[in-house]
Amino acid sequence: MTPPPPPTATAVPPATVAPSAVDRGVDRPAPARHPATGGALVLAGMLLVALNLRAAVTSLGALLDEVRTGLGLSGAMAGLVTTLPTIAFAGLGALTPWLVRRVAPARVLVVAMAALAAGQVLRAVTGSALVFVLTSALALAGIAVANILLPMLVKQHFPHRTGLVTGAYTMALTTGTTVAAASAVPIAHAFGSWRVGLGVWAGLAAVAVLPWVPLALRARAAARRATPTADAAPRLRIRPARTRLGWAMAVYFGAQSLSGYAIMGWLAQLFRDAGYRPEAAGLLLAGVTALGVPIALLMPALAGRMRTLRPLVLSLTAASTLAYLGLALSPHDGALLWVTLLALGQGAFPLILTTIGLRARTAEGTVALSAFAQSTGYVIAALGPLLVGVLYEATGGWTAPIGFLLAALTVQTGAGLAIARPRYVEDET
Repeated sequence: MTPPPPPTATAVPPATVAPSAVDRGVDRPAPARHPATGGALVLAGMLLVALNLRAAVTSLGALLDEVRTGLGLSGAMAGLVTTLPTIAFAGLGALTPWLVRRVAPARVLVVAMAALAAGQVLRAVTGSALVFVLTSALALAGIAVANILLPMLVKQHFPHRTGLVTGAYTMALTTGTTVAAASAVPIAHAFGSWRVGLGVWAGLAAVAVLPWVPLALRARAAARRATPTADAAPRLRIRPARTRLGWAMAVYFGAQSLSGYAIMGWLAQLFRDAGYRPEAAGLLLAGVTALGVPIALLMPALAGRMRTLRPLVLSLTAASTLAYLGLALSPHDGALLWVTLLALGQGAFPLILTTIGLRARTAEGTVALSAFAQSTGYVIAALGPLLVGVLYEATGGWTAPIGFLLAALTVQTGAGLAIARPRYVEDET
C-alpha cells in the first residue's frame, strides 16, 4: 500500500533538530531519515512492538474458561482480570508524556517490552490468583506505555507518511491480536496446559526489545553530546483536557475501547455458551481481528483523504449495531455474519488512532492528545469487561450485556460526529 501523504502531514514541515532534541523526545518533528541512518530500524521496532500490544489480552480471552477453572476465579474476579488492561492503560498512559520528556523513547520501549515479557512469563507459572493479577498488571504496564508512544513516533520520525506508517503498525497490532486469539487454545491443548498458551507470547515481547537496544544506546550517546543551548530549546505545552476536541477524542476512544475489550474478553465465552467447542469459539474471536487486518491497513488512508469523517463514523456504528443485535438473537446460526460485522465495527480503533495524528499539528501535540485520549478513554473503557462480566453472572445470559454495549455505542457515535470535522488541538489550547 502506497497511498499519498495525508493532507494533515503537510502541517508538520521537516525541521533541523539537534540530536539531543530528537533522541530525548523534544516534541518537534525529526527530519526524514534515510534507512541507513535509523529510519528502517525505528519502523521495524515499531512494528514489532505493535505485534505485542494485544496478544497478552486476546490470548487470555481465548483461555478465560481454563484460567477461571485453574485458578478458581469467580465470574466477578474474571471480570476484574479482563478489566485490567483498561486500568493499566489509563493509569500509566497518563504518565507517558512526562516520562518521554525525561527519558529517550527508545530506552522507555526497551524497559516496556522487557516488563511485558517478564509479566507474561510470571503469570503463566503462578498458582495464586493474586499473583496472576499482579503479574498481568506488570505485563500490561509495558503495553500501556507503548500505546502512547507509537503515534508520537509516527509524527516524529515519519511526518510525511503518517497514514502509511499508522496503517502499517495498526495492521501489525491487529495481526498480533488475531494470531494470539486463534492459536492460544490449540497451543494450550498441544502442551496440555493453559499456562503454555498464555506464556508463549513472552518470546514475541523479548524479540521486540532487540531493535530498541541500539536505538537506546544511540539516544544515550546523543544525550551526552547535547549542548545546554539545545536542551534549553523552548517547548509548547499542549493541554487537551482544556479543549472540547480533547474530550471528544477521549470519549470516542473510551467508548470504542469499552466494546473492544468486552469483545476480546467475553466473545469466545458467548460462542461457547451458544454451543461452539472451545477451539471453534477461539477461532471466531480470532476472526474478528483477522478480518480487521485489511481494515486496519485501509482506514488511515481513507481517513486521511476525507475532509469529514462523518461517513466513516456512521458506517462503523451501523455495522456494530447489526452485529450486536445478531449476537443477541441468533448467536450460533449467524456467527460468521456477526463476526464480519463486528470486525467492520471495530474499525473504530484504527480510525481513532489515525485521527489522533490528524487532529494535531506537531509531535508535542500528538503525544499530548494521544496520552489524554487514551488514558481518559481507558478509564471509560474499564467499565466494559467488568460490567459485562457482572451482568452475565447476574442474568445468566447475554441479552443484558449486549444491551449495555448498544448503549455505549450510542455515546461513541455522538463523540465520533464531534471529532469528524477537521481541526487541531493546538488551535484550541
